[in-house]
Amino acid sequence: MEIRIKKLTDTAKIPTRGSEYAAGYDLYADLQEPVTIMPGKSVGIPTGISMEIPHGYFGAIYARSGIAVREGIRLSNCTAVIDEDYRGEFRIFLYNDSENPRAILPGERIAQLIIQKYETAEFIETDELGGTARGTGGFGSTGRL
Repeated sequence: MEIRIKKLTDTAKIPTRGSEYAAGYDLYADLQEPVTIMPGKSVGIPTGISMEIPHGYFGAIYARSGIAVREGIRLSNCTAVIDEDYRGEFRIFLYNDSENPRAILPGERIAQLIIQKYETAEFIETDELGGTARGTGGFGSTGRL
């Protein structure tokens, strides 16, 4: 699959894969100087790129496991969805769950992008739904083990 991408600044980096089998493409902070995220705060970090996601697909932006697990830095909205018709800059909003300030450095890998296929649905209002063994059982209703 080919995806058209536009660098919005001279310092922007094209997303890269960390290995041949990586599903995600690393997104980079397009900063001129470090930006500090204070504990319990969120900051929008520019990537300096926009792209043309193919019809029938969307871009899902996920946290990078290294900075999420080791440093408590995650996406503010946990997972971001980039619709195929969006043409603006990809900005990554990061939240600091840790007790320490964390500087985001220029060119640092800050999130990962996965291009995913999606389906559309037509919702049909009804008065009755088909029955199942679970029924309306919610959280924990299927057991623990």
